[in-house]
Amino acid sequence: MTIIDSVGRKRGYLLPYHRMLAEHDPELLSAYDTFYSRLTLTEKVLPPQEKEIVWIALLAAAREGVGKLHLKRGEEAGLSREEIQAAVALSAVSEAYTATHFAATHWAEYTPADTMLTAYRSLIATARGPIEPRVAELALIICHAARTDEKPMRLHLESYFHLGGSADALSEALAFLFLPLGANLLIEAVEIWAKAAPELDIPAPFAA
Repeated sequence: MTIIDSVGRKRGYLLPYHRMLAEHDPELLSAYDTFYSRLTLTEKVLPPQEKEIVWIALLAAAREGVGKLHLKRGEEAGLSREEIQAAVALSAVSEAYTATHFAATHWAEYTPADTMLTAYRSLIATARGPIEPRVAELALIICHAARTDEKPMRLHLESYFHLGGSADALSEALAFLFLPLGANLLIEAVEIWAKAAPELDIPAPFAA
C-alpha cells in the first residue's frame, strides 16, 4: 500500500496537500501522517467525546469549515447533537469576553468589572448545556488561545485547574492549535500558560 493510499484509508478523505506531497515528497507526507495520527487520532489523555468537544469549539473559533469532519467524529464518539451545538455555543460565547471586558474597562461606572464577569459567566453557564464545567473550561481556554488573548486564558486556566483539570489533558488540547492555526500561535499560547502558572499557582506546561 502506498503512503497516499494509507492516508486516504486512515482518514476517509484526501486533501489537496496530501496529493501534492504524495507526488513531490512522499517521505514528508509519511512523516506528517505519523504526526497527525499521534496528534488527533490516537487516544491519549482526553476521552474521545471530550477531545471532539474541544476540536469543535476550536474550529468554530478559527472559522475552519474544513473541520466539519470533527462533528462526525464527535457523533461517532457518542456526542449528542445538543452537545455538538453546545460546543459551538461555547466558542461563540468566548467572543463575548471582549465586549464585557471593554465595558468594564471603559464604562466602569455603569458596567463594573465584577458585574460584567458575572454576565460573562452566566452566558457560559447557558451555552455549555450538557457539557460538564471542567470540559467547558478546557474548550474555552482553547478558544481564547486561538486568539492568544491572555486575560481570558488566565481566567479559564484558573477555573479549569480548580475544577480538577490536568496539565496532561490541557497540553493535549493546546497541541490541536498546531493544525488550524500553526506553530507560532501555539508557541504564544503555551507561553501565556507558562507565565500564568506561578502567578495563579496552577500546574505549569513544563518544568522551570
